[in-house]
Amino acid sequence: MTQNVNSLGFAKAPAETRVVVAMSGGVDSSVTAALLHEQGYDVVGVTLQLYDHGQALAKKGACCAGQDIYDARRVAEERGFPHYVLDYESNFRDAVIEEFADSYLKGQTPIPCVRCNQTVKFRDLLKVAHDLGADCMATGHYIQRLVNNDGQAELHRAVDTGKDQSYFLFATTQEQLDFLRFPLGGWDKDITRQHAQRLGLLNADKPDSQDICFVPGGDYTKVVKKLRPEAEIPGEIMHIDGRVLGAHSGIINYTIGQRKGLGIGGGHDAENNPFYVVALEPAQNRVIVGPKEALARDVVYIKDCNWLGDHSGPVNVKLRSVSRPDTATLERREDGTALLRLNTAQYGIAPGQAAVCYDGGRVLGGGWIYATENSALQLAA
Repeated sequence: MTQNVNSLGFAKAPAETRVVVAMSGGVDSSVTAALLHEQGYDVVGVTLQLYDHGQALAKKGACCAGQDIYDARRVAEERGFPHYVLDYESNFRDAVIEEFADSYLKGQTPIPCVRCNQTVKFRDLLKVAHDLGADCMATGHYIQRLVNNDGQAELHRAVDTGKDQSYFLFATTQEQLDFLRFPLGGWDKDITRQHAQRLGLLNADKPDSQDICFVPGGDYTKVVKKLRPEAEIPGEIMHIDGRVLGAHSGIINYTIGQRKGLGIGGGHDAENNPFYVVALEPAQNRVIVGPKEALARDVVYIKDCNWLGDHSGPVNVKLRSVSRPDTATLERREDGTALLRLNTAQYGIAPGQAAVCYDGGRVLGGGWIYATENSALQLAA
């Protein structure tokens, strides 16, 4: 007789299935934990403290901060399941914050949320879950884990495309995916809020965090300057034709595609069209500017790739978290790098960002952008 499989995919009763839930203190992870507990699972909540506790108490709207830790603990107490707080401040600083600062010095535009998922949350926290004897770990991310006809777990975009977090989770490995569960991926956010109200969770109306968690008010330059005082070395702002147009106070103040706040005024031609940042040259400490058309790129090189399957050829690709997927051709290389040939040139593609590939709604994986080219210019040259 075949034993029924529970909602998390295990052939045993929920009460015999231990689930570690990563609780940030927000409504999504709180609903995930509370619902699984309501369904009879052996739930253990775990929250990571990623900041100095005194500083965290003063910061609102971020995950894993002082008030958020308190909220997660209260939810666990009120629902009646155990909850642990783990001090991962040094891990977070080394794996995420230090790299964040170094990336800006290299002229890159980093995505610390991906690094946090890749290291602290889906590496260190998964180890804790295993040590606690968990059958799986659940999170409140909006992404779907679907099992195909061969019994293999696949990663798919969330039903709520406005909340979909697949771009930030492209580095999830197959081994991690086999252990992870995402109960909210098939819902709209409104349903999550409704369950939070029904369950009487104290953070049911808590707003979603908007900024990078360790960057108060979105002022990333302030964080970088504090960690790397040498980041404010002045240098030249140069036009792509070699003309020096002005001076800057540190390349960390500029990103690829930036148009406003360049500090040089005027336009680049008789029509007074605006300048854009088209390149950052950290070795020469230069900011290169030019017309918008100089930003066009249709070849993207990526490294440190993670793939869920062996797919290559036509794909859809996201080059920014807020952009829609565009069509491209994926060419994977034996050295672990890959290149993407975009069907339509894109503007403002920045090294340090991620290129995430999809086959319809399925997440195929991706990598970190380290270089771009314009094939039309190469042919013309």
